[in-house]
This record gives sequence, C-alpha cells and structure tokens, in this order.
Amino acid sequence: MPADTDTAPAAVAPARRTASPWVLMYHSVAEFTDPAEDPYGITVTPHALEAQLLWLRSRGLRGVSVGELLRARAAGGGTGLVGLTFDDGYTDFLTHALPLLRRHGCTATLFVLPGRLGVDNVWDPLGPRKSLLTAEGIREVAAAGQEIGSHGLLHQDLTAAPDGVLLQELRGSRDLLRELTGALPEGFCYPYGHLDARVVDATRAAGYGYACAIDPGRLAGPHALPRTHVSQADGGPRLRVKHLRHRVRELRRAVYR
Repeated sequence: MPADTDTAPAAVAPARRTASPWVLMYHSVAEFTDPAEDPYGITVTPHALEAQLLWLRSRGLRGVSVGELLRARAAGGGTGLVGLTFDDGYTDFLTHALPLLRRHGCTATLFVLPGRLGVDNVWDPLGPRKSLLTAEGIREVAAAGQEIGSHGLLHQDLTAAPDGVLLQELRGSRDLLRELTGALPEGFCYPYGHLDARVVDATRAAGYGYACAIDPGRLAGPHALPRTHVSQADGGPRLRVKHLRHRVRELRRAVYR
C-alpha cells in the first residue's frame, strides 16, 4: 500500500454486507506448565499452536492475515481461508509463532502498540509480565510477510476515551506505524474488544479498511469483525464446535439484518 495515502485499499472491505469470515484470536505463544501462570488465558504453547494449524489444514483451511482474507473475499474468493490474529505484539510472536506460521504456509495479522515499544503488558495486573516487540522487531515481522495492524497506542478502553484521546489512539498509532514500517496499516483491533458506535465511526473515519473486535453484536461489519478466542485447551473437537458456533451466529445475523 502506498505510504503517502491516508486511506486503505477499497478492496479490503466487502462491497456489500456478507457473513463475517472466521477469524481466530491469539495473543501470546510461549511455554508454560501451570494454568496459574496464565490467569487471563492469553497464552498457547508452540505445540498447541502447531496442532491447531494442522487441524485447520486437515479441514481444508489455511490461516492468513485478515487483510489477505478480506481482499480475497472482495474478489469473490476466500473459500478455505481463515483469519489469524495475534493481539498486543508480544516478542514471542517473533520467536515462537512466526516459525510455525512459515512452516505451515500461513500468514497472520499482528496488532501492535507503537506507544509501548519494548516494554511489557502493564494493563494485565495479574501478569505474567510479557515483553512487547521493539520497533526493530515490528519491522522484522513485517519484512517476513506478516501484516502489521494497530492496537492503539497504549491499550486503552476506547469507549471511555475523550474524543481527543480517541483520535490520537487511532490516527496517532496509524501514523507511527507508517513511520516504523513504511506503510499505513489497513487494520485496527479494539483493546479489550470494547467498542460502541462512536468508536466504530471514528475508526472508519481514521482511514482503516477494517477493524477487529470480539463479539460486536449488532455493530458487526467490516469495522467490527467478530473473532473466536483460541486457548491452550482448544484441540480439534473444541475448534470444530467453535467453527460451528461461528457459522450459526452468522446465519442468525443474516436473518436479522
């Protein structure tokens, strides 16, 4: 995408309202043995991630970045593609997730916080402390062919942010990522999954082509894409159930639109 434009490619967002694609939500990929080490359920081990990627392949599915997925759908394709997202921009994406994505022919979207480069996840009071990528690390991820999206500047609840702060979290983070990578990010991810109509409208106005939420309800659309949380416990049977739930949810949305 050209670095001198403030709008994302028109092809990113579907031209008409369609069922939302299946997008999986990850955070950290690291070794751990005790569930108490992961109080927020944000960590999967490399072994679990690889098993989940293999399960997708066994079902004829391949994980790709959200930008790639939406462009394929806008062009009339996308069958067999599943969105892979990793929130927060942990250093372990580079060390643990990226090698597995490459091994299995996948790409992903990494949502980063350019206002918290090289520090840790201070917004998780119970820990554990996890380091965040530096500017160099983000550039390395982008150079490896992964999509970089914005998670805002500081991981704030945007629904509680004054208009000026909201604008800085959206536009400010987008501009910083352009400086870091040479390209404006197409995608945004709402911290904590919190959003409302004001925040969605501001995200669209800030120039993002799409945005990811968790369960946006009636706000669902290109700028409030629902996602499925994936945990350490999600083997094949649980992933199958989650996929089915996604399909049922989208059928219900289609009925009430």
